[in-house]
Amino acid sequence: MNLVLKNRFTQSLADLGASLPRPAAIMVISAHWLTRGSFVTCVDRPRMIYDFYGFPEELYRVKYGCTGAPLPAKYVTELWGGAIRCDHEWGLDHASYSVLRHMFPSADIPVFEMSLDYSVTDWHPKPVQYHYELAKKLSALRERGVLVIGSGNMVHNLGLIDFSDMDAQPPAWAREADEWMRDRIVAGEHRELFTYPSAGGEAASRAVPTLDHYLPMIYALALQEKGESIRFTYEGFQNGSISMRCFRIG
Repeated sequence: MNLVLKNRFTQSLADLGASLPRPAAIMVISAHWLTRGSFVTCVDRPRMIYDFYGFPEELYRVKYGCTGAPLPAKYVTELWGGAIRCDHEWGLDHASYSVLRHMFPSADIPVFEMSLDYSVTDWHPKPVQYHYELAKKLSALRERGVLVIGSGNMVHNLGLIDFSDMDAQPPAWAREADEWMRDRIVAGEHRELFTYPSAGGEAASRAVPTLDHYLPMIYALALQEKGESIRFTYEGFQNGSISMRCFRIG
């Protein structure tokens, strides 16, 4: 619903967009594009993907008419010797446009997405550290003026959500998980976050029942340079079990 609402969260996105230097292009690491292998969208005109169901009709009329960014996307495919490949079918899912239409409402900056490699080997998904090391290679994008956005939620449990009340108070486990992750981010203890979903106890297992919404944060943190500042641009919950915490690096 944040697509069409004006609230403290969406205003924080607008303020963030206004405060940033204008990027040459934007890459969004999407919690909603899960693939076997890693891909980036190498298309000129990304299509709108309405990857949600049962919401008011006005959400399905939202448009974000940006161009794609095939040249920066193809550059990404060169950074890991073939581990990241071009995709010409995907477009923009709501991990991208639900954020970008508030940050950059004019839609005049080229955008491409990166998927999350959700492939399984020996019944196990790739470890969080794999994604962190992969993301380290993406730091060259920043030098080219590309804004990298990790779009997910640090705490994201749809099974325990309160759909009836966007302002529902978060339960103790959600606050505990959000605060623990916040403290690790502030301290720069990235490696502590690698095993948190599986070894962090009950709060962690409820906050991160699956890795799809957790991994975009890992990709973003991997791009933080030594000594580089980090600050939170929004802190708060929606619907009880969703942390909307956002941070800016640099």
